[in-house]
Amino acid sequence: MKDVSDLWPISRALLMQILEDRCSDQFVCERIWERLGYVPSSQDWTAGDNTPAEWADAFPQAPQVIAERPPSVRLTRSIAKEHKQLLKQQLQFAGYRIGELYPRRTRRATAVNWLLAWLAERAEPLEEQGPLAPELPVPEDPVTGHPGDRAVA
Repeated sequence: MKDVSDLWPISRALLMQILEDRCSDQFVCERIWERLGYVPSSQDWTAGDNTPAEWADAFPQAPQVIAERPPSVRLTRSIAKEHKQLLKQQLQFAGYRIGELYPRRTRRATAVNWLLAWLAERAEPLEEQGPLAPELPVPEDPVTGHPGDRAVA
């Protein structure tokens, strides 16, 4: 895995940007991939030497954790029980309203919870501020997302 100092810093501001759907799905995936040990190549991200075997075997190419259900389910299941409520505990995130429940958004919430769990497992603090993703407006159609986001299956 990359040295932790080489990873994109996770902050409360960044996690809220993800939850508020103000950055691309690709950006969210890359924050997960780099922590799972996937490495960027000229065309894609692929499993690296530090990618856990269960991920590398199931997904030799970095999985689309927002667009595709199987990797999203695996991400959910990989969160330790004691970390399942971190979205509520650390971000006071109560979930989306009924009219806002779309697979893309619920998978973003899963990604944020996984990132919080990743920090918790390493006893790393959640900083208030840090670098943000390139800012995008909230998509007009939350089902299709931002231009360039993959269709959700």
